[in-house]
Amino acid sequence: MRIINLIVVHCSATRGDCTLSPEDLDRLHRRRGFNGTGYHYYIRKDGTVHLTRPIERVGAHAKGFNAHSIGICYEGGLDCRGRPADTRTSAQRATLRQLIGQLQEKFPGCRVCGHRDLSPDLNGNGEIEPEEWIKSCPCFEVAKEFKELEEFAIKTENTEEHRVTQHIKEQKGGK
Repeated sequence: MRIINLIVVHCSATRGDCTLSPEDLDRLHRRRGFNGTGYHYYIRKDGTVHLTRPIERVGAHAKGFNAHSIGICYEGGLDCRGRPADTRTSAQRATLRQLIGQLQEKFPGCRVCGHRDLSPDLNGNGEIEPEEWIKSCPCFEVAKEFKELEEFAIKTENTEEHRVTQHIKEQKGGK
């Protein structure tokens, strides 16, 4: 199993008045030269979540960060005029929160961020600011929205049960 330490949230850059099926997303990624959908999970407007790439397979969603990350994409991210906007439905918000919670239980200590938060820190001040974003994806403040889930995951990482599990993994040559 891969070592996972990052969960990256994306949007499909689909206008709010349009839809993009998992099959369409797969076709778009294949046209770009990927061997299938680059994200591990895709969340439709109705909140349905699709496993689009096995977690064991390295993703193709955040260049330079794919080896140790899981990519989650929600359908949307553009308003009806094609401008970046948080277009998530209440069903998508609920599914995303549940999915991230489950992934943090499975991979304790994971950092959660948006694709844009992986842009280079051009001015070197330690913060990725809006003027430094390569793209707006996923069009909302991921770290702020999921901060409490991340803090909970970090706290549970230090429990005795987790330390025993980590010890067993290390004995088997894993991390």
